[in-house]
Amino acid sequence: MLTKLNQFQEQWGGNNDVIDHWLSTRQDLLVEYCKLAGLPPFDTSTFSLPPFFAIQSFTQHLIDYISEGHFKIYNMVMAKWDATGFSPTEEMSQLYANITKTTDPILNFTDKYSKDDEDLLLKDFDKDFSALGEIIEMRFELEDGLIEQISTSLSHPPGA
Repeated sequence: MLTKLNQFQEQWGGNNDVIDHWLSTRQDLLVEYCKLAGLPPFDTSTFSLPPFFAIQSFTQHLIDYISEGHFKIYNMVMAKWDATGFSPTEEMSQLYANITKTTDPILNFTDKYSKDDEDLLLKDFDKDFSALGEIIEMRFELEDGLIEQISTSLSHPPGA
């Protein structure tokens, strides 16, 4: 996921402050995910579950990322579009609808792992965290499609 993000940042970064901020926030979340998963270049020498405070920190960042997307990033984009006379296309609306479908499974994960229940963590965490990674990856791919559409539209607004 980090490799895809780096490639995407090279392609679309620097075109728009809103998009740059969104990609930077995503990078921070991915780094935290990799740390929690023990993926290289982070510590992979132990195979124990992460401490609760690390899981709790990650779930809070995940909620912040989702909230910022829904309540800040999208609103900032819409304000820029309104200023240029642009309207979202059907493809953009569909991408956004598909992004929102990933929200409930992510929130279910954060709800479940915001409780300090070691038995629960030992029982389900690996499976749930892996499934979450797949959902996050799907969401990022959808967001990438939306970012591409947004970048293109903002660089060629109607009437320009």
